[in-house]
Amino acid sequence: MGTIERNINARIVERIKPGRAVLIFGARRVGKTVLLRQIFDAWVGKKLLLNGEDSTVGELLSNRSVANYRNLFGAYSLLAIDEAQTIPEVGKVLKLIVDEVPGLAVIATGSSSFDLKQQAGEPLVGRATQFMLLPISQIEISQIENPFETRSALETRLIYGSYPDVVLMETYGERADYLSDMVTSYLLKDILAVDGVRDSEKMRRLLKLIALQIGSEVSVDELARTLGMSKNTIERYLDLLSKVFVIFRMGSYSRNMRNEVAKGGKWYFYDVGLRNAIVGNFSPIASRTDIGSLWENYLISERIKWSNNSGAKCNYYFWRTYAQKEIDLIEERLDGSIGAYEFKWGDKHPKAPLAFTKAYPEASFTVVSRDNYLDGFICGDSDE
Repeated sequence: MGTIERNINARIVERIKPGRAVLIFGARRVGKTVLLRQIFDAWVGKKLLLNGEDSTVGELLSNRSVANYRNLFGAYSLLAIDEAQTIPEVGKVLKLIVDEVPGLAVIATGSSSFDLKQQAGEPLVGRATQFMLLPISQIEISQIENPFETRSALETRLIYGSYPDVVLMETYGERADYLSDMVTSYLLKDILAVDGVRDSEKMRRLLKLIALQIGSEVSVDELARTLGMSKNTIERYLDLLSKVFVIFRMGSYSRNMRNEVAKGGKWYFYDVGLRNAIVGNFSPIASRTDIGSLWENYLISERIKWSNNSGAKCNYYFWRTYAQKEIDLIEERLDGSIGAYEFKWGDKHPKAPLAFTKAYPEASFTVVSRDNYLDGFICGDSDE
């Protein structure tokens, strides 16, 4: 298989300008280093690539003076820094560089938002543009496979997900080992590195509980009771899991109709392969009881990847009434239009709930199935 160019690449390159910094956040192993090198290699002009984990780099940058930075970087038009969150006070370092080294543009990556944003956020206000890199999307994978291969690989994607390395692996065993290693060696390590998070077993149990409830509303109070933890601790852990780009929350859509649920919340995984590794289930689709939830999670994450990569800036919700009428995904767009989507793995094609069509007559409604998911949904068409 060949090289996959990330769809967010062009948007990032547009923002690389002298006197500005571009920050790329993302989970481990989503391809930040590869993307950075692709942008760096294509840059026309004198350039320098540094690794923030290199102790020499930290030493060079520790002398925070205009003279030092102009001496180090004055001859370059682009400075690229990988793993920038490991550099002490990196926000202040980057601020001084972009302010005081004429003609220099800066691009930096960080393994998670709580690492780099915490250090770089405030000093770089007004000087930086932030991008989030997610696991690879199906529309990106389509660069290296034809439609027949894509449809043939669907069940594999639902089991093993779409991390770049996983997509390029050739055997199921390799993929399962890789994802299991991610959970034990990287995911928990990143979270436990945060001060105050010491109980890896409870974090693992929380992740598993969330993984078993994708597609269902999650009660923080119930999670707290089950795990024997305080509600505040659960909420803090969920926030951390969001900041390392493992899970994301989707709230309920409501315009304050009396029968609409207004405060519910569901949690989904950015990558279903990671979710399956957490629950320890890489079984074939035919033997699974969770295919409906997996299909829902997969399609929602693909839509969010499209929105993120294209800069569409849509808002996403689910919709439910107290009478248990539901719609899986509500997409609220910048132009004010609303798209409603129901996800079905099987052959059912239900109509939109009458309560929804009465409340939102202007909204479109689409059932997304295996037959039509490639016909527009994953690449951002509003309506099939």
